Amino acid sequence: MSTVERLGLRVLRAFDPETAHGLALAALRARLAPLPGPVTSDRLKTRLAGLALPNPLGLAAGFDKNAVALGPLQLAGFGFLEVGAATPRPQPGNPKPRLFRLSEDRAAINRFGFNNEGAAAIGARLAARPAGLPVGLNLGANKDSADRAADFAEVLRICGPSCDFATVNVSSPNTERLRELQGPAALEALLAGVLAARAGLAHPLPVFLKIAPDLTDADLADIAAVVRASGIDGVIATNTTLARSGLRSGHHLEKGGLSGQPLFERSTRVLAKLSALLPGTPLIGVGGVGSAAQAYAKIRAGAAAVQLYTALVYEGLGLIPRLLEELDALLKADGFGSVAEAVGTGREDWE
Repeated sequence: MSTVERLGLRVLRAFDPETAHGLALAALRARLAPLPGPVTSDRLKTRLAGLALPNPLGLAAGFDKNAVALGPLQLAGFGFLEVGAATPRPQPGNPKPRLFRLSEDRAAINRFGFNNEGAAAIGARLAARPAGLPVGLNLGANKDSADRAADFAEVLRICGPSCDFATVNVSSPNTERLRELQGPAALEALLAGVLAARAGLAHPLPVFLKIAPDLTDADLADIAAVVRASGIDGVIATNTTLARSGLRSGHHLEKGGLSGQPLFERSTRVLAKLSALLPGTPLIGVGGVGSAAQAYAKIRAGAAAVQLYTALVYEGLGLIPRLLEELDALLKADGFGSVAEAVGTGREDWE
C-alpha cells in the first residue's frame, strides 16, 4: 500500500462509515485513487457464463449502488463490476446509522435496505458508461411493493438493455421477509418472471442468483434443484450473514448483514457444497476475500470468478493489482495455465 493511499484511508476512517463511503466514491470520480487499468495475463483471462473477463476478480454489488463511478472503476484493475442493488422506484433505505466498521474483525455490518436512486436513473448511467469491462446489475425489490417478485423483472426490463449480466438478489437480510423468496416455490416463480423479462430483451444476458450463507444443506439442495430447472446461468455465493460468532468489535450486536473476514469460511463452505450440487454451473465466490490466497481458495472450491468489497475499506483499491499479481503467481506455482483449470480442484478441502 502506498503512503498516499495509507494516508487517504486514515482520513476516511475519521468519518462515520457511510460518509466515508460517499467521500471514497467522490475521490474515485476525481481520479484520486490508483487506476492502473484492468490487470490481466494469459493465466488470468477467463470466461464467465459467456462473458470474456481480463481476470476473475470482480467488484461486488453495494460499493457503487447508483452506478456513479463506472468510468474510474473500470480502470481500478477489476475484471468485471456489479452495481446496485436497484429497485423499480427510488427509496431511501433504512434509518441511519446503518453501516458499521468492525475494525478488530476486518469486517462490516450494514442494514442499508436497498437504498438507491431507482432503476430509471441507474439504467441511464449504465447506458452512458464508457466501453470496457462487463458490468452487471444487482436486482432488488421495493420495501413497500405489493409484488416483490415482479419488481425484479421490472428492474431487468428497465435496465437490461444497458448491462452485461443481472443478479437476482433474494438474500439481503435487510429487507423484511425478502429471504423468504429463497424458498423453492417462491424462487421458481420469481425466476420464471425474471427470465420472461430477459426473453423480451433484444440482447439476452446471463442471469445469476445470489444466495445467503445461512442456508441448511436441505435449503441448498432445494435451491440447486430450482437452478437446474429454471435455466438461469449461475449462482453467486454468498451474500452477508446474520451469524455473529467469534467477533471482537463493540459493534458486533448491531442488526444487519455481516461481511468481511469472518464470513470467509462460512461462505466458502456454501460455495463448495453448491459446486458439488451444480457441476458445470458457473459460480461466483464472494464473502471475506481480502487476499490472493483467499481468492484462490474460492476458485479451487468451485468459483469460476470471485468478488470482493469489504476488504477495500481496510486495504484500499491498491489491493486489486497486488491481489491479482499474487493470484497469477499462485496459479503458475501449481502448474495451472488458466483460472478455468483450477476451478473446483480443492473442493474436497471445504466439504
